[in-house]
Amino acid sequence: MSGAAPTASSAPEEPGKVRSVARDVGQWLAKLLLAPFVEIGALSRLLAESIFWGIRPPYRVRLFVEAMEFVGIGSVFLVSLTALFVGAVLALQLVDGFRDFGAENQTGAVIGLALAREVGPVFAALMVTSRAGSAMTTELGSMRVTNQIDALVTMAVNPVQYLVVPRLVAGFVMVPVLTMLFSVVGVFGAFSVAVFLLGLDPGVFMDRLQWLVDWDDVSQGLIKAMVFGVAVTLIACRQGFFAKGGAAGVGRATNRAVVHSAIAILMLDYLVTSMVLGEGFF
Repeated sequence: MSGAAPTASSAPEEPGKVRSVARDVGQWLAKLLLAPFVEIGALSRLLAESIFWGIRPPYRVRLFVEAMEFVGIGSVFLVSLTALFVGAVLALQLVDGFRDFGAENQTGAVIGLALAREVGPVFAALMVTSRAGSAMTTELGSMRVTNQIDALVTMAVNPVQYLVVPRLVAGFVMVPVLTMLFSVVGVFGAFSVAVFLLGLDPGVFMDRLQWLVDWDDVSQGLIKAMVFGVAVTLIACRQGFFAKGGAAGVGRATNRAVVHSAIAILMLDYLVTSMVLGEGFF
């Protein structure tokens, strides 16, 4: 018989490999399950620090104005262009669907309600995430990896008060403003398509919109926008503030900021809607 018998040392190697693989898989699963809680804890701590330092002097008005200009004014074109086409698409889809039931006159009402409650705040926040949020993470991440944030500490300047608080306030204030802009431009886009291309009566379109949409619907959208604004800027600042690993690390932090912000917007949209309506809350 030419086959060689297994050596005595090879027998215990297999159980050892199995245990090693099982340990690695267990650690990976534990890290995966704990990661959201770790992230929420870090965000909560940064928010608490921002509130604490935000109410204490000095109040650097210039930083607040610059942050609001960057988040708000800098996003006007992107938000307006997106809103114009979103409203146009909504008009095309709704008129086509409502005509099957002879209810195309309700197009203005449904579009106004959708823009005020859901589409406006969600899309405005997503646009701010894609433009301003990613830029915040990149800027703060670059400052972190080049030790500029450490230099602020050396100069006795609190980095949270100097870098994070103005951006949080800008998100809280400007995302609702952009939401209102999105809704107005979206209605304009829907009106243009519905009236000039699809032949709806302009008076009926606006009358049904004003009949259904009231201040409660607008306020619901603004509440969501304020929550989204804080969430987006908080996530962007957190990822940039604690970035590491050089330029590649800044890129990864920016990617995480955009992904986490988009997920947070959709999750918070459900939670806020449930609380406002008093239904569907877990």
